[in-house]
Amino acid sequence: MEEIYLDNAATTFPKPECVYQAMDEIARTGAVNAGRGSYVLARNASGLIEDTRKQIKELAGADDVAEVVFTASATFACNLILGGLEWKQTDVVYVSPFEHNAMMRVLHYYQKQYGFKIIELALDQNKLEMDLPQIKFQFTREHPTVVILSHVSNVTGYILPIDEITEYAKKYGAVVAVDGSQALGLVPVKLKDNGIDFYVFAGHKTLYGPFGVGGFISKGNITLKPFLAGGTGSDSLNPDMPGQMPGMLEPGSQNIVAIAGLHAALADGCDRKTELTRERELAEHLSRHLEEIDGVFIYFPKDKEKCTGIVSFSIDGYRADEVGMLLDEDYHIAVRTGYQCAPLIHKYLKDEKYGGVVRVGIGRFTKKSELAALINAIKEIAEG
Repeated sequence: MEEIYLDNAATTFPKPECVYQAMDEIARTGAVNAGRGSYVLARNASGLIEDTRKQIKELAGADDVAEVVFTASATFACNLILGGLEWKQTDVVYVSPFEHNAMMRVLHYYQKQYGFKIIELALDQNKLEMDLPQIKFQFTREHPTVVILSHVSNVTGYILPIDEITEYAKKYGAVVAVDGSQALGLVPVKLKDNGIDFYVFAGHKTLYGPFGVGGFISKGNITLKPFLAGGTGSDSLNPDMPGQMPGMLEPGSQNIVAIAGLHAALADGCDRKTELTRERELAEHLSRHLEEIDGVFIYFPKDKEKCTGIVSFSIDGYRADEVGMLLDEDYHIAVRTGYQCAPLIHKYLKDEKYGGVVRVGIGRFTKKSELAALINAIKEIAEG
């Protein structure tokens, strides 16, 4: 039986064929050290990296003055941002309840060192959406110095109102960092029209690139202090890191093979506007049919215009990992189970007795027939 892959929120799979071809070609013909030589292969590698930076900025609607910093992953990017800020004990940091440990564990690490306050942004617990009027009140009561937001929840697929919250935060001069790992390439964003300072992306998720490349976009309003150092191929006699972006935050050799794959994914020519619509329609179709099954509980935004193709659910009488194992072993369906590295939202979902949720991640290549197979499998499992 053919495997059905429904874990696209973890990583999109498969990738477009052009990604595999581009990575294979450069690995064989051009995988040299960019920025380390004046010969043609090194110049070509450097040109590919710079062109990929431009692609990212265009996709994110960023100004030309914005900088794209490439890292090994989105988690690495979150570490560079939070590790590069000048923390004080008096700082007040607001986080959404949808944050991933890529942000939260890093933030916790620095909180232990500096003792600043972390406050969760208000959530409408009935709708599982951000409570904007209450957030305004929170900021009035305790002024924010840093605000951290996921653009899209990796648990419920909810699209956070990042523009509105950023507008509130900037009234108090706060630094705003957004984790766009589940969004960029799928959910429209125009960084030049908002006050977001840092926007994180993951190459292997909604951008449909490979593992090994992520990063962030910086508006240049906030200077991050480097806390990693090493060779950059420039100013080599200077013991300090370069003072200019992005080199000051990119020590070591770039992963040119992964960047080539990302470049190909960004140039793929798919209609990204219709992609979100298609994912929403499939997610709504799935959630509607799952809700009809006795004993199944859905954690899905009521307004489909505020969601992507992520659907999480529980089955009464089963732990999430038990459902995942049955789907894998008996039906050859791959889903994600548990808490999805999101430590805050699950207390609102009240899913602890299930050991978290069963998460379905719909992607570009998901077929309606595959969702039909999942629905039938869940019916059989729920009926015992």
